Amino acid sequence: MKPLLRLFSAIHAVIAALFAVAALLLVAIATRAGWSAVAGGLGAGAAQGMVEAVGLLAAAVVALQISQTVAEEEVLRDAHISAPTRVRRFLSRFFVVVVVALVIEGLVATFKAIHEDLSLLLYAAAVLSATALLLAAWGVFVLCNRAAEELEPEAMAEAKREDQKLA
Repeated sequence: MKPLLRLFSAIHAVIAALFAVAALLLVAIATRAGWSAVAGGLGAGAAQGMVEAVGLLAAAVVALQISQTVAEEEVLRDAHISAPTRVRRFLSRFFVVVVVALVIEGLVATFKAIHEDLSLLLYAAAVLSATALLLAAWGVFVLCNRAAEELEPEAMAEAKREDQKLA
């Protein structure tokens, strides 16, 4: 069984590396898009281009955070997510980044709709509404998961010790 678990850790390491590469490529694309927007002058078009570049940067942050989370949880810690504490910590790290990125995307879509086509405002509202629903569901999950964590305080203590090892 140990060779299989090592194989899974190696696969997770490759996946984490690919997410990091994707993040770097998104940063490069965002930089180019932002530079192109500003090169054309500092008007409304440049503002729109910069807002779109910010959206790309938000996607890069999500990709990089996923890379870091997978690397830390599945490769460095070699933690198998089964305990309620592990699940909550893993999902919380992921959801913070996803929610922030979705809010930024909703703001980018709102800005674009206001300046280009008001019919796109429905899309922006849908993204922001779905993000609010996701945030509320995450809150319910954390609340319910907290009760399960109280049943195994040793898991929380172990997770805190592992955090100190990585720091």
